[in-house]
Amino acid sequence: IIKARGDKESPLSEGYICRKGVNIAYHLHNKDRVLYPLKRVESGFERISWEQAVAEISGRLKDILEKHGPRSLASVVGGGEMGLGIMGADLQRFISGLGSQYFYSSGNQEFAGRYWAHGLTLGSQSMAFMTDHENTDMMLLIGKNPLQSHNMQQPRKRLLAMAKDPDRLLVVVDPRQSETAKIANIHLAIRPGTDALLLKSMIAIILSEELQNQTYIAEHTQGFSQMLSWFADFDVRAALDVCELDYDQVVEVARQFATRRSCLHDDLGVLMGRHSALVSYLLVVLLAICGRIGMPGGNYTAGAGRSGDDSEDAWRTLATDIPALNGMFPPNVMPEEIMSDHPERLRAVFTFACNPLRSYADTVAYEEAFRRLDLLVVTEMAMSETAALAHYILPARSGYESWVGQMMMADPSRVYTRTLGPVVEPEGEQKEGLEIFALLADAMGQIPELPESLYQTAASGDLRQFGDALKEHLEKNPEHNSVLSFITAKTLGSAIGSAQRASQFTHFWKWAQMPQMAEMISQNGFTVGPNLDLDIYQATIDHPEGIPILTMNPETSLFMLPTEGSRIQLHCQEVEDWIKEINPAAERERLVPDAEFPLILMAGRHTDMNANTGMRDPAWNEGRHPCTLAMNPADAEGLGLADRQTVRITTEAGEESIELEVTDAARKGQVVIPHGFGLVYDGVKHGVNVNRLTKSTHRDWVGTPIHRYVPCRVEAL
Repeated sequence: IIKARGDKESPLSEGYICRKGVNIAYHLHNKDRVLYPLKRVESGFERISWEQAVAEISGRLKDILEKHGPRSLASVVGGGEMGLGIMGADLQRFISGLGSQYFYSSGNQEFAGRYWAHGLTLGSQSMAFMTDHENTDMMLLIGKNPLQSHNMQQPRKRLLAMAKDPDRLLVVVDPRQSETAKIANIHLAIRPGTDALLLKSMIAIILSEELQNQTYIAEHTQGFSQMLSWFADFDVRAALDVCELDYDQVVEVARQFATRRSCLHDDLGVLMGRHSALVSYLLVVLLAICGRIGMPGGNYTAGAGRSGDDSEDAWRTLATDIPALNGMFPPNVMPEEIMSDHPERLRAVFTFACNPLRSYADTVAYEEAFRRLDLLVVTEMAMSETAALAHYILPARSGYESWVGQMMMADPSRVYTRTLGPVVEPEGEQKEGLEIFALLADAMGQIPELPESLYQTAASGDLRQFGDALKEHLEKNPEHNSVLSFITAKTLGSAIGSAQRASQFTHFWKWAQMPQMAEMISQNGFTVGPNLDLDIYQATIDHPEGIPILTMNPETSLFMLPTEGSRIQLHCQEVEDWIKEINPAAERERLVPDAEFPLILMAGRHTDMNANTGMRDPAWNEGRHPCTLAMNPADAEGLGLADRQTVRITTEAGEESIELEVTDAARKGQVVIPHGFGLVYDGVKHGVNVNRLTKSTHRDWVGTPIHRYVPCRVEAL
């Protein structure tokens, strides 16, 4: 790759591209790329064949499972940055086929509290909110900085236009003056850790002034009257004083949100802060009483499924007693599960597209725990810090060397799909993620004996015949649906040279078998018939920019909530005591600064210069200061510190030396370090790994690390 630019033909991006995308060559071509399977030996790593790697890994895994059972096995999957991690479901499928329920996910590093809250209120832990950007006239961003995170479509274009529109209102809640806060019409510079107090105050204001949408509440919610006592006689002035916010300004924001066509976005600023799970609950309450869920310009629901699995067969972690949320466990507790003395403790871990030694809390604990494992298998593009501890490294192709299928929502009503082919050839023996896990699944006996017809029709290249043979086989053996992607990889994938391309066809093939889905697809110009799957598949290849595949009426989603009567549950007994505990006096006392650690570290920050651990070569930031400790000038003056000085920051977890950046953007009392640094590239460490400053035990009850509220001190080196 020499150069990258945005695709103006894309119906989603319209050519919009972030700095990481422009610099993708550094992600793909670097000295840390792993080109061949590697095995740890006494002197380091040695190159081995794929056959040897699969045989030895499966042999060691069989021995571990035979001796210690399926609870000794876990998978860890990343967030899918740079197009690699989207195949993480196949690793989970492989682990599940061996009897384990331990699926650790980066999603549960960040969103576990939201999963829990949406399970209670919306009836499904997989239910999420989509925002109707086009039709909203007020957007409330809470702990979110899209101008740097880019985790909404074309944020700089959309948000700049919104902020300049006299008929629209952009409000940002953030302790620091983030890049997005700088352009907002209103910036509520909240005191770190007081988000729950603010939201309880806003709800109390709306209820006391009777601004709630009573018609919507009567039609679409349940438990409204029972929850009123939570907010009655709440001392809003005292609460906002603790939040260090202007009373009149917050009242105005609450009034505007209740009476306008409003919507909200939240992000890691609250999802990894104090009371994060309760904050997610209160956000649903705020939206619901204002009648903004499932309404134009508001927040539509997306997703399906049911709430958490509370059956007797559902696993909890053994040492830390954490439940699975949305079917996954939080990585924060994994070190304790490995270091436990429990006879069924974790002994074998498979990671894919993630780097726990840089991405998750408490690097020191992870290093100790991963060294104790009997088997650590890392499937990754590069020699990451986690890969350096592995027993085996399986080299994965990037999203630019693989066939990749994607589903994308342009807005709450339109879903696009595309099939992207490789743009460059791999330089070594890297394989697609699905092919890797299919090989392991086959070696572990998960792929059943298959009829010759599947191999013959796959080899013929006739996808219609292959689809018909597959349908016949699954009708006779419906239990094989659980390993369908592995079956497709072994048959069609082997024939056409790409397991993931074969899986994309099978994806559309399954859609074509579902009458309701086929009918929805037909609304986008496809003809329902025997070749519907082939038509979609070919269209996605002909149009890599993406094609519309589903058109929906998002307002109907409100009537399909998997709750009693499809109503939003406002009163849940599980939160009652917690909400009542959120009061000015109690929070003021809890927030008294620690004498040893008087400042609050925000451990993680989105910037144009970080990309989690996906951009390992620091040359992409040459000439910049990508990893600094941001501090308010008043704090710097009080500590006798100067801009660009090297300082020491100390937390309960440890200490690091880092360059100081004195800036008005930082809030007094809070310091900020971006995530994704401290990478060891070509033998040299670049920047500070902020997770050496975070303890895995500094978390909430669902396992979410409290990264946005880490007590610390800063002093001259």
